[in-house]
Amino acid sequence: MGAAVARALDYDAELMLRVKEGDGASFGVLLAKHRASVIHFVYRLVQEQAVAEELAQEVFLRVYRSRSSYEPTAKFKTWLFRIASRLALNWLRDEKHERGQERLDDGSPDLPLRQVSDRRPSVEQELVYAVKRREIRRAVAALPEKQRAAVLLHKYEEMPYAQIARVLECSESAVKSLLYRAYETLRARLAYMETT
Repeated sequence: MGAAVARALDYDAELMLRVKEGDGASFGVLLAKHRASVIHFVYRLVQEQAVAEELAQEVFLRVYRSRSSYEPTAKFKTWLFRIASRLALNWLRDEKHERGQERLDDGSPDLPLRQVSDRRPSVEQELVYAVKRREIRRAVAALPEKQRAAVLLHKYEEMPYAQIARVLECSESAVKSLLYRAYETLRARLAYMETT
């Protein structure tokens, strides 16, 4: 591999190339770095902690099994989340389980909690915020699977449209359409919840 190509790779891709060469420690670094975010992402799709952990384990097993054929044609994170989204969406289709559980996180200490504000809100503000957060999570959970995946990748993983398109294996315009429809649905549902 030329020096210019090596410099252009992201650090995770470099680690994966080391894994390809037999460096097990580099795989441990990738696992430690991405495990929580993969579990968090999958959990938000499948809404079952045990399933999310099992699917995340399968994601990393597939990454490891693919090490000999790995080529850094996209960002490592894009490739990783493509595997995760495929597994989660397939599980959702195969299981045809009930959607709309109340929470998309369970407060597990393994999952990072996102804070909106640094200042400490009052008890009343906390209660209002908790109710709104629950309503938003219900609304996101009720979205069609591919729209939900696009929203989670866009808002929570902060991926740009092009990267989401590669993860979901669709065009950038399809991602924009998915997100537009999802956000319109969310706006309508949340506006309705506020009036009831």
